[in-house]
Amino acid sequence: MSGLGWPQSAPATEPDGRSGLGWPLHPEPEPEPEPEPESEPESEPEPEPTTPSPTQPEQPPELVAAPLVGQDEAGRRIRGLLRDDQAPRDLESDAVAPIAAAVRSRTRERVPFPRPATRRTLCVANQKGGVGKTTSTVNIAVALAQHGAKVLVVDLDPQGNASTGLAVEHHSGVPNVYDVLIEGTAVAEVVQPAGGVAGCWCVPATIDLAGAEIELVPAVAREWRLARALEAYTAGPGSDLDYVLIDCPPSLGLLTLNAMVAARELLIPIQCEYYALEGVGQLLRTVDMVKMHLNPGLSLSTILLTMHDARTRLADQVAAEVRTHFGGVVLDAVIPRSVRVSEAPSYGKSVVTYDPGSRGSRAYIEAARQIAERGARPEEAQ
Repeated sequence: MSGLGWPQSAPATEPDGRSGLGWPLHPEPEPEPEPEPESEPESEPEPEPTTPSPTQPEQPPELVAAPLVGQDEAGRRIRGLLRDDQAPRDLESDAVAPIAAAVRSRTRERVPFPRPATRRTLCVANQKGGVGKTTSTVNIAVALAQHGAKVLVVDLDPQGNASTGLAVEHHSGVPNVYDVLIEGTAVAEVVQPAGGVAGCWCVPATIDLAGAEIELVPAVAREWRLARALEAYTAGPGSDLDYVLIDCPPSLGLLTLNAMVAARELLIPIQCEYYALEGVGQLLRTVDMVKMHLNPGLSLSTILLTMHDARTRLADQVAAEVRTHFGGVVLDAVIPRSVRVSEAPSYGKSVVTYDPGSRGSRAYIEAARQIAERGARPEEAQ
């Protein structure tokens, strides 16, 4: 044995030539595989010439490869026909042409809404921001104007979003509602026609209006400034107006008080969320104070539910709670959450003119119709 414990000599081999551990002493080489004989490649059979059958004539290539118009392509072309800013395409040979023409003619068909018995002045107010005051003011005004009414929109929000939605210039230096309230300028000198909407006018607002709250504090008859200016305008150049819609800022300051004193009706947009309900009580208390001290003729005539998300139970619960508490003043029309409604102002349009067939547009048109029917003349309401 060596020092490591290994034997000095190889162990004895077994009779079959293996060691005592069972391993072969000299492993046998594996036989190499014999090469397979190369096979000659098979020749492909020549195709037999085909001759057209005498009974079945060959079809022309244009008929064999004629593609069909898919649903996506048909939908794209129909949407293209519905847009007013695109020229109609030549689709007389397509199957979608009669459908698109019918949908387009139905969209453009506008039945006039009933006219009010007397001029209606509505104050659109809610001290909570982001509930759809400006969006509702602009779209209801445009919907009323498209259906035969003459509408004036007064933008009392220093942000001037209603002016933007009606495509009215309201940059610094443009005569605006600030001049009416502070300088005593006549409304006829600052009013502008709404862009692309016949029968609709706007008194724009600029950033100058942000300082009007402070400047009105020491003014005489500060709450009556807007009311007297509108009375003078409607007695003269605006005598044929059917509606005056006043878009208020998200506060209960002097600008909103001027709107409530000038109006006879209050329209409150309420977002279908819990936080929107908290501020309604404070707003109604302010309305009661205005009725008691400044404008006894003011009344809550309309509540409009906005930003309704049908996918959530909360929206349905808020809508049900509002209807239970306020009853018949809540419009049946509900404004849904819609991307089109948010997109329209970036093009200087209302959603009613931007995408007439969208859900938001149809909802605002229905809301405008219900508002018109509530104040219709007796002979037209029937």
